[in-house]
Amino acid sequence: MTERLADPERELALSYAKKTARPHLRTLWAVDERFGSIVAGTTENTIGEMRLLWWREALATASDHAAAEPLLETVAVTLAESRADGSEWGKMTEGWFALLQDPLDADDLDRFATERGARLFTLSALLVSEAIPDWVSDYGKAWALTDLSFRIRDQGVADQAKEMAGEIFARTTPEKWPATLRPIGALTMLARRDLAVAHRRQGSPSRVMRMIYHNITGY
Repeated sequence: MTERLADPERELALSYAKKTARPHLRTLWAVDERFGSIVAGTTENTIGEMRLLWWREALATASDHAAAEPLLETVAVTLAESRADGSEWGKMTEGWFALLQDPLDADDLDRFATERGARLFTLSALLVSEAIPDWVSDYGKAWALTDLSFRIRDQGVADQAKEMAGEIFARTTPEKWPATLRPIGALTMLARRDLAVAHRRQGSPSRVMRMIYHNITGY
């Protein structure tokens, strides 16, 4: 059984998913959190790249590596039950690899948004729905860039990430999210709000109410 996610708002958002899909979504997002913790804790980029590469290869054959890492045991179960593709999960590392470049530029941020954000949202959608609107991947990019802007120490990069996210949101027509996709949709609604603030108060009553409203209405 996957432990609760470290990020409280992601945990709350995923709790809105249908019961059968909830553990699979949590496992996918736990893998993404692991990638993030690797990058955040890396002092030598080469070592970080090696760790991410190990995870990419391990996810392709999760059942063979389950004994070496508890999370992979849960991944193996999820992949078997959901028929998801572990190698596709592993490709999210490409986005996290981008953050190990020094200095970061717009191309690196775009790669991060695409390979981490768009891919994470698409993989999440595949776990809960057979029909995936085209705009889901764009929202994933904007969400990832916004999230990064509050976690990275370089203020210049943070500002650039916010600007890029704003441009994506501006050209992405707001849509009513299907009920099955509202767990990830709720996170994008918060991201839109976050672009206008300097600091975000995760778990605040207003943010929780926004997530509940989205879960009910799809907007």
